[in-house]
Amino acid sequence: MTQPLTRISSGGPWEERYGYSRAVIAGNHVLVSGCTATIGGEVQHVGDAYQQTLTAFGVALDALEKAGAAVTDVVRTRLFVVSQDDFDAVGEAHGELFGQVRPACTSVRVAGLIDPRMLVEVEVEAYRS
Repeated sequence: MTQPLTRISSGGPWEERYGYSRAVIAGNHVLVSGCTATIGGEVQHVGDAYQQTLTAFGVALDALEKAGAAVTDVVRTRLFVVSQDDFDAVGEAHGELFGQVRPACTSVRVAGLIDPRMLVEVEVEAYRS
């Protein structure tokens, strides 16, 4: 018998408008949508990729917590970085949060994000045993 999916909303303005969930629980897996450093509709830490990364992962980890998972359950992260010059700062923030967890990680340089003030977008996947 398959387990039903559980969808988690953060209440962000784009979830309803564009038809997605902040996170989806699928069995033991928790999949978190892309997160940026946007809080209350405003981009935080403009010009600071390190702080934007910490903030974006804060949004993602909050969704994980709502799904009953923790940072230690994270098995994969994805980093979408606008400027190659920011990769070290983004990587440092990632290491600060996940250095002990050591999930699989993909880093991709992208042409841009939805708002030009956004320097990084992150995704998180977790496995709840």
